[in-house]
Amino acid sequence: MFELLLCSLLTIFPDYLYRRYGQGKRIGREITLYSVWYELRWGISACLLLTISLITMIFYFHPSTSNVTAIFRTVTILPETGGRVEEVYVGINQRVQAGDPLFRLNSDTQQAALDASRRKIAEVDAAMKVAQSELASADGEIKQAQGDYQTAVDEYEMKAQLLKNDAVARREVERLETNIESRKGALDSDIAKKQTLQTQIEELLPAQKASAEAAEKQAQVDLDKTVVRAGVTGTVQQFALRRGDVVNPLLRPAGILVPESAGKNVLIAGFGQIEAQVLKTGMIAEATCIGRPFTIIPMVVTEVQDVIAAGQYRPTDQLLDVRQVSQPGTLTVFMEPLFTGGLNGVPPGSSCIANAYTNNHDALADKNIGTLRSIFLHVVDTVGLVHAMILRLQALLLPVQTLVLQGH
Repeated sequence: MFELLLCSLLTIFPDYLYRRYGQGKRIGREITLYSVWYELRWGISACLLLTISLITMIFYFHPSTSNVTAIFRTVTILPETGGRVEEVYVGINQRVQAGDPLFRLNSDTQQAALDASRRKIAEVDAAMKVAQSELASADGEIKQAQGDYQTAVDEYEMKAQLLKNDAVARREVERLETNIESRKGALDSDIAKKQTLQTQIEELLPAQKASAEAAEKQAQVDLDKTVVRAGVTGTVQQFALRRGDVVNPLLRPAGILVPESAGKNVLIAGFGQIEAQVLKTGMIAEATCIGRPFTIIPMVVTEVQDVIAAGQYRPTDQLLDVRQVSQPGTLTVFMEPLFTGGLNGVPPGSSCIANAYTNNHDALADKNIGTLRSIFLHVVDTVGLVHAMILRLQALLLPVQTLVLQGH
């Protein structure tokens, strides 16, 4: 309507002035309801062409969309393992801080595994003390074996000297020689036993203790998993757990956690594909939301998604028929408030209307720009005012349209 009124002032109105004052024709006489088209045909035709051109220029260089939403991400409340709820710490719509406990699962199995691992550590510590005692005993046995061995050697040497003088029987000397070998074997056995104990104390038992401590840590981790905590600060929604309920990480989530800043920092808009060459990062935009009526929120385009979601496909066992993609997708654009707190008061998930405005300031500042191009760019920047006026009119009529015309 604004475009039609503006174009009529430049076409139909001058045509009427010429007919009225240039040709002397008057409304009700020569210009009647039936002769309007014939008398003002040039102005009406020019008005229609100019209106269509103006609307096309406005909507192309200053795109608008009603597919705008303050999309927010939710965090599903899920345990890492399934189980039966033993205790619930929070309620519905309760605000929680990151790390706060939400609920606890039955932990009898995990607690038993933790106790068993701790008893295993105690057993290894006891075995360490026993091995150290045995090591001290082995030192005494080695000293005793060394004494017996030395005694056998001394007796053998003495009897060997006597054998030279035929003062002792040769069989006696041979017996002593065998006794030396026996004592030497006993000494070697005691030394080997000590080395075995040292290996147990220095390597085997520490390894067993490290394994038991690792098992204890694993059991403690499993026990900690039975207490489900909030990963982020936010509000708990759709959380109706009660003692005795069974939750499963694959089939039965416990609820939803809405992060504190969710949907309050960005608006996601879907513009038409034809505007893909116009929408650029850094463009100034404006938005008005149902959740915050009568308000124009200055925005800036921070990201333009370089793909259109409607064209995606997943590998399956069937070939994709392009006709199945009958609904054209939109160009996803991310917009953030131009000023801090711009989206305050806009509930996450609100539906909005947004305009993006083309800015040719840098192109107009070029000294080598041509006259016709300069005029065209000035016109492009100027007609953005029409779209800004339309957005403000929509902001005024949005409550009426929602509450009265739509009956919401």
